[in-house]
Parts: sequence; C-alpha cells; structure tokens
Amino acid sequence: MSDTSPSGSSGSAASSGSASNPDFDSMARDIAEVPAVEVIVTVAVNLMSAAAVKLGLTEEGDKYKDLDEARKLVHALAGLLDASATEISSFHAAPLRDGLKSLQLAFREASLVPDEPGQGPGEKYTGAVYG
Repeated sequence: MSDTSPSGSSGSAASSGSASNPDFDSMARDIAEVPAVEVIVTVAVNLMSAAAVKLGLTEEGDKYKDLDEARKLVHALAGLLDASATEISSFHAAPLRDGLKSLQLAFREASLVPDEPGQGPGEKYTGAVYG
C-alpha cells in the first residue's frame, strides 16, 4: 500500500508545505539556486531599507524613527559590506557603499548629540563620515 495521499504527495507534515508548517525541503532547494552575491545584496538592501525607516526617511517621517535601532542596522550593514567586500564585485559594492554613506550622514544629521568622527554607526568599518 502506498504512503501517498490522493494528490500524489506524501502525507507527512514536513512535506505538506501548509502555512502553519512550511515545506522546508522546498525552501532549501529554492535558496540553493540563489547565488551567494544575490543573497548578500538582498540582505544589504533589507538592512538599508530598515535603517531608512528607523532614521525617519520614509513618507511616514518620524512615526517609526528610532535612532538606537537605526544605529544597530547601519552598523550591521557596514560590517556586512566590509566582510563581503572581496566577495562581491564593485558593480554591486559601489552602490551599497554609497547607500551606507548616505545612511551614516542621515544618522549624523538626525542625532541631537552627534558622535565624534569615527565613532558613528559603522564608522569602525568605513572610517569617519563627515557631513
């Protein structure tokens, strides 16, 4: 007797892929097909977007502004870009570095008490950012 359901798929919960129990095998196959550079760039863009929101740079403005959270995100982005600099091409790295610098400058402008040069978020990786 077969261990499959009428739809032809296995009846086990691990491969059902329901909303409450995702299909991890399928997800692993999907991620395996994505080049590492694309994963790194996607994570960097997500960090940039989150930092922009926390810096109040979106249409909502100050509604979600949180400089403590922004500092963490900008610092993580700088660390990621520093660590992956030799792994991603300048085609990908240059715009990410430009975005990082813009976020660092926005952080400096948003801070009531600016950090000393070289002490702002991510500046241990990028060097001092002046506005």
